[in-house]
Parts: sequence; C-alpha cells; structure tokens
Amino acid sequence: MRSIFMLLFAHPTKHSRAFPTRPIYHRTSQFTTANNRKELDAPTARMAMPTWNDRYASSDYMYGTQPNDFLESIANNPRYLHPSSKILSIGEGEGRNAVHLGKLGHFVTGVDASSVGIEKARKLASEHGVTNVIFEVADLSQYDFGIEKWDAVVSIFCHLPPQLRRQVYRQIVDALKPGGTLILEAYTPTQLEYKTGGPPVAEMMCTLEGLREELGHGGWIEFVIGEEKERSVVEGTLHTGLAHVVQVVGRKTPL
Repeated sequence: MRSIFMLLFAHPTKHSRAFPTRPIYHRTSQFTTANNRKELDAPTARMAMPTWNDRYASSDYMYGTQPNDFLESIANNPRYLHPSSKILSIGEGEGRNAVHLGKLGHFVTGVDASSVGIEKARKLASEHGVTNVIFEVADLSQYDFGIEKWDAVVSIFCHLPPQLRRQVYRQIVDALKPGGTLILEAYTPTQLEYKTGGPPVAEMMCTLEGLREELGHGGWIEFVIGEEKERSVVEGTLHTGLAHVVQVVGRKTPL
C-alpha cells in the first residue's frame, strides 16, 4: 500500500475505477507510468494528488454508496467476522465499505489519500447515523498499522506497485490479531482484456498465486477463500462492467 502517496493514472474510460479513480501509493520517490515507464520525482508526483480531490469533489459518489458485493457477502457471514470486530479498511475512498461495516456494528477505521474523499466518507457516515467509524487521510508508507491490532483488514481494489504492495501486505499480516481476517478483492492481469477498470499494467494487478506468496509472510495466512473469477462489478457510475478478479479471505493462524 516511500515518503509520500503517489498516483498512477490510466487513460479515463467510462467504466474505469481503480484507474484513474483510485489513488495508488508508492513507497519510494519513483514510479512507472503506463505509457512510458519513466520514473517521476516526488514533486512531480505530488502534483497529481489534486486530481483525486477534484474527482471526489462531485456531489455524486463516484462508486456509489453501497458496499462492494464480495465484502458484503463476507461481512454478513459470522464465520469470517465476529460481532463488534475492530476493522481497518485501506484505500477506503468515499466511505461506502466502512459505513456498511459500521452499520453491522463493527468498529472501523477507513484510510485514504484523498482529503475530499474522506470528507465525503464522513458525510456518508453521518447521514446513516453511523458513529462507530472513523476516517483518516493517510499515507500508507508512513501509516502505523500496529502489531496484532486489528480483527480484520479490508482491501478492496486497492492496487499497488509490486514493491509497495509487498511492504503493505507484510504490515497487514503483522497488524492482524491471531485468528484475524483479511478480506481482499483485486483485478487480475486478465482484466486488461476487459478494459472495464483497474490498473493499465499487469504488474499492478494480483493473482491468486502471487497473493499466496506475498501474504505468506511468516507462514501466517491461511486462505479460507481464494479464487480467480469473472464477475460483473457494479459500483456507482465509474466502476461498472464485466471484470476478472481475485477474491481472498485469509485468516491469520493463531499462535
């Protein structure tokens, strides 16, 4: 999930969501673009940040106010989430997933790079009368995930460059309590053929095999659910269409 947040943008399409509509965080002061793979310095990358705030400035919720379908199905199953769980949601955007979890009675912290997105998330929570959710504007490269702090961590279409992704996943594994749950959905490289959203380069996407390797830090994560599949992703007006995803529910092996 480096010293600052850094963004990578695809060419805008009607159905794209994660690119260009979701921030991508990079741990170093360089990253690779989709078009020319040239490295950008930190000041140049910082200039991209207002674009996300501009996108979220619309009164509409770009990805709707309903939770991600996969997350909703898992959150409603007590096998995966215990009542009143303490949950961290990374790349939370405008708050739809965190608010849903809060309505279920969980205590949620949602983090995102965009201050405008976070303000909309707070507004959404207020409109739903949800008081057990907090939102933070956060640079994941500097964010304190904690050690054995969370009952669950949620990562929904939060695509990261490989080096940063591995770092964030190591932090997630450490941050989960023994027996804690990771809920993750991401696009696979096959999504490049669908052109309905997601990163413009395969290295930014996830595979089940890759997730098993990258989340195997210390041999802690057991995959309770792990599959790649084709499904319709219908989320607001900018993330709609047939897609190819990987879905994971992982459990941190108790000591």
